[in-house]
Amino acid sequence: MKNINKNTRIIDLTVGEFEDWINGIISEKTSEAIKSEKKYVYGIVGIMELFDCSQSTAQRLKNGKIKDACVQYGRKIVVDVNRAIELFAKNESVIN
Repeated sequence: MKNINKNTRIIDLTVGEFEDWINGIISEKTSEAIKSEKKYVYGIVGIMELFDCSQSTAQRLKNGKIKDACVQYGRKIVVDVNRAIELFAKNESVIN
């Protein structure tokens, strides 16, 4: 593939080279957006839906494996989804 930079004329590219270049730019931007996007679930019900588990298991997870991903203000529980999944996977690999 040609070295494509800001000085490369579009007319000098083949359709395939142009398509590859555009797809590369789009995938870079989407991966950056996904990494920067924060996702949260709220409450025990949110944990139950995230891990597809019962209420008692969600409570144990909140107080145990994913404790560092949970923040509680009074009765409000906020869980960082990406951090919770990371902690859960890390703790699962230690057990297995």
